[in-house]
Amino acid sequence: MKKFEDLQAWQTARALVNAIYEITKGEPLARNYGLKDQVQRASVSAMSNIAEGFARLNRREKMQLYNVARASAAEVRSLLYILGDQKLSNKEDFSRCFELVDRLGAMITGLIRSFSAEAE
Repeated sequence: MKKFEDLQAWQTARALVNAIYEITKGEPLARNYGLKDQVQRASVSAMSNIAEGFARLNRREKMQLYNVARASAAEVRSLLYILGDQKLSNKEDFSRCFELVDRLGAMITGLIRSFSAEAE
């Protein structure tokens, strides 16, 4: 694998970012600036940290960035609960985003474990 774009985790993170931006364009989230910005930033952070981690040659730095990406995915997951609880997203959009973030978390965990296993 030569490019971060080839990572399934990055591809899933990109799909999540696009889904998050899509649901935050419309009402009622479009005017809820704080929550809208927070969920957008967290999703972008997950995607960006996967890319940056992939580009790092130092194993420790790579693992740190993958851990930040995993934490950002968890933040998105938590924020999605707020969107659902407050009925700021319809059930279909919520389910789609939740499925993506759930898959993303598992993929990032897999990346971390694969690099941890190589170190042993």
